[in-house]
Amino acid sequence: MTQSELKEFLDEKVVQYNHPRFLEDDPLQIPHRFTKKEDIEISGFLTATIAWGNRKSIINNASRLMELLDNAPHDFIINNSEGDLDKLIPFVHRTFNGLDLHYFLRSLKNSYQNHGGLESIFSKNQEKDSLQSAISKFKEVFFELPHLPRTTKHISDPNKGSAAKRINMFLRWMVRDNSTGVDFGIWKSLSPSQLSCPLDVHSGNVARKLKLLKRKQNDAKALQELDKKLRKLDPIDPVKYDFALFGLGVFEKF
Repeated sequence: MTQSELKEFLDEKVVQYNHPRFLEDDPLQIPHRFTKKEDIEISGFLTATIAWGNRKSIINNASRLMELLDNAPHDFIINNSEGDLDKLIPFVHRTFNGLDLHYFLRSLKNSYQNHGGLESIFSKNQEKDSLQSAISKFKEVFFELPHLPRTTKHISDPNKGSAAKRINMFLRWMVRDNSTGVDFGIWKSLSPSQLSCPLDVHSGNVARKLKLLKRKQNDAKALQELDKKLRKLDPIDPVKYDFALFGLGVFEKF
């Protein structure tokens, strides 16, 4: 199909899948339980961190995690004691365990107390048309405290070749506007035009079938290639096509 036909097709799929009815089966439902900005971003960040594997399992474990944080994640993180953190040690989701969570909460506290919060860290390191270097810098800041080497694997680094699917997904949640009631649009210092598609096996396979992507690996180079194509389709909000690519792959087996 021509580029105009492709754009029309994908725009229709965006309208179809960028809809709150899909939240009941999506991890994004977790931050939608909160109204306070810091609670939304912390719950979103932690949910995105464990968002791999079975979606039902992700939602169940993210819900359990919010319960462990007294369903007030920002207050818990800022005011916790070591004893509070010890109760989290039994938590596990696949390879993300209680020791990883223990560090994540300490680092989040450091992020809010010493770096102005999550949005501020990304905002300070943004580039005009990309947030990939900001993700890399965020990882550097996030692991500035003493930590177990194993824990670093839970935040990907685009500068080391990763497509950083989960953190790009988190950024989409925070930055894209909330006009459809799906994403939040609470990070006003960043623009949707800077976002990259959360590239995974589903969106990658669909993108290849639609000739939006040639590279076979779902890595940082593939993300750059896909970004370039999606920005041609919509330079203002290129990552809206994540809904189309993911929906076509997961729900339509395209």
